[in-house]
Amino acid sequence: MTNIPETGRTPRVQIRLIVIQILVLSLLLTLGGRLWYLQVRNGEEYAKEASGNHVQQVVQPAVRGSILDARGVPIADNETRLVVSASRTDLMKMKDDGKAVLAKLADVLGMSAKDVGEKVRLCDSETPQPCWNGSPYQPIPITDEASPKQALQIRERSEDFPGITAEPTAVRRYAAPGKSNTAQVLGYLSPVTDEEIKKAENTDSPFLRSDQVGRSGLERTYDAQLRGKAGVTRYEVDKLGRVLGKAKDDPTEPGANVVTSIDARVQALSEYWLNDAMKKARKELDRNTNENYKADAGAVVVMENKTGRIVSMASNPDYDPNAWVGGISGKDYTRMTGKKSNYPLLNRAIQGQAAPGSIFKVIPTTAAVNAGYDFNGSYPCPSSYSVGGQVFKNFESKGHGSITLGQALEVSCDTVFYKLSHDQWIKDGGIKPKKDAKDWFYKTAHQFGLGKETGIDLPNEVTGRVPDRQWKKDYWRDNKDGWCKQGKKDGDYVQKIAYENCLEGMKMRAGDSVNYAIGQGDTLVTPIQMATIYSAIANGGTMYDPTVGKAIISADGKQVQEIKPKSHGKLPMDEKTRVDIDGALADVATKGTAAWRFGGWPQDKIPMHAKTGTAEVYGKQTTSWFATYTKDYTIVMTISQGGTGSGASGPAVRKIYDGIYGLDEDGKQDLKKALLPQPQKSLPKIEKDGSIDSPKIKPYKPEAPKKPKEQQELAGPPANWRRD
Repeated sequence: MTNIPETGRTPRVQIRLIVIQILVLSLLLTLGGRLWYLQVRNGEEYAKEASGNHVQQVVQPAVRGSILDARGVPIADNETRLVVSASRTDLMKMKDDGKAVLAKLADVLGMSAKDVGEKVRLCDSETPQPCWNGSPYQPIPITDEASPKQALQIRERSEDFPGITAEPTAVRRYAAPGKSNTAQVLGYLSPVTDEEIKKAENTDSPFLRSDQVGRSGLERTYDAQLRGKAGVTRYEVDKLGRVLGKAKDDPTEPGANVVTSIDARVQALSEYWLNDAMKKARKELDRNTNENYKADAGAVVVMENKTGRIVSMASNPDYDPNAWVGGISGKDYTRMTGKKSNYPLLNRAIQGQAAPGSIFKVIPTTAAVNAGYDFNGSYPCPSSYSVGGQVFKNFESKGHGSITLGQALEVSCDTVFYKLSHDQWIKDGGIKPKKDAKDWFYKTAHQFGLGKETGIDLPNEVTGRVPDRQWKKDYWRDNKDGWCKQGKKDGDYVQKIAYENCLEGMKMRAGDSVNYAIGQGDTLVTPIQMATIYSAIANGGTMYDPTVGKAIISADGKQVQEIKPKSHGKLPMDEKTRVDIDGALADVATKGTAAWRFGGWPQDKIPMHAKTGTAEVYGKQTTSWFATYTKDYTIVMTISQGGTGSGASGPAVRKIYDGIYGLDEDGKQDLKKALLPQPQKSLPKIEKDGSIDSPKIKPYKPEAPKKPKEQQELAGPPANWRRD
């Protein structure tokens, strides 16, 4: 056996030991560096994160503020109800996705399993209502009308109802004081969505998963103020979930109360008489179609002249906003949004657009004076006016000889305005307009605020339309392909019109200008726009932004933020013209087209001004318009497919004024019966505890007429009076 010298192994062993030492040292240095990075450089950050892992949050939702009328009467507040909710997270952990539990729940609640299942399914592009559009991690309310017996069954048999809770909860209530619905003004609530939560994360008003959000009306406009701020209590807990103590406590801040300018009594009055007018219109025969008027929709606005504040705003058809509380049912949703519903969610006072007919004539009257025509000059009012072989007739084909512009308003003479607009169209160059065309009649309409929003503090207001030369060009560009495809030179009426529009639809034709002068053709306005215009004539010429909100009062009553009236301009007329038009509108009420609706009115004490309108709509029955004002208020009513202005809307507007001023059918005033003889200037009284004094009101009930029924029916207009 050969012996290897020991000195031959030593260098190799030493090299290996050195390599191992270097590796160990490198690992130690790496570990030390990492420990320094975690504990020294980023130690504070990771300490916070570790601490956060042992903090649990408990959220206490804020009580939503109330919406009050001008005297402090709640029109939207909260009440405690037994709410049964389901945790979708817990249900989805079950093998059958919670179907068996929901079926048992349906039996207890007396609901169908289908209805309960629809309540908890999530909304998406392919899922129709009803469905849950809130956060999937938030308890989903099944019903807010559970009885104590039903709630007790669920709580005592909790093992049969995992993921189901039954708790007393504050829910929204739309009180309808005095039977005033106020639905479209108030709006409604629905749960906050994940998208909204994410979007509001870095704002001054972030959402919590438990929040309900205003979707329309005042609930949407003043959502941030009404919602308040939820309380969040953070608890330190150990790994086993045992509470070690409070980490931080953010107290709940209840929502503020919004005081409105709405008077619930006048609101109930307006809703009643609008509905009554529509019912009566449906019993009247339309001589053009030989069918009864459909009277399918309507709106009325009562506005303070000197502030622009809304005293009442009614839209018909309406709906019960309480249907949205706790989640809307499939039947209710279809009833509100289906094709046969006539869309009651629309607030037709600010979203209903229609040709205004003769109530528009204050605008071309102003335009004519601004263009240099004398208000008191002499203008022919024949029964018809011809333009290029086309005959435009006066309503009911009546002529009135030579009259002033004031008298043209009084008797609502169309042919005076036809000629004025036609003459101005020719001066501006006709189909080939001059570069410096004045376009007085269109320019003035824009100056009156038409074709844009009034600025009311309600969402989704529409702009209406002024069909000027630019609009004609834009409209032709968007529709020419369809017209050119449909049009035929020798076809039927519709095909001929399409053919003409294909070739010259971008041009302002003489017929367009003539029709426009009396509020017909492509002109569209909303009731709130016309109320703003007529209230400005009444108050001296100031156009106010209409407002419903009057003040925001904190829950404790210590902070009051008044919403002051704002003006968006002056009427485009001098004071002399305003006074002349004001006088002419007074004549309309005393001896013109509205006089037969104001018989016995105390004109010496409460001067009445009015303008009637009957707008023709292609393919439909005429639209009824009635615009009026006193020194205090402006009232504008419209009824779609309702007939004439004074015939359909006139009686209802008179009844609203009678209620406001406390007048009987003979015009005698009883201030004890007057609802609001003067605008409400002060805010409701705030008590020491922060509560707001709230007077009780009785449901509106019309007084029985004193005159025998047969006398009322005979009290129509003289045969020679025009029913516009």
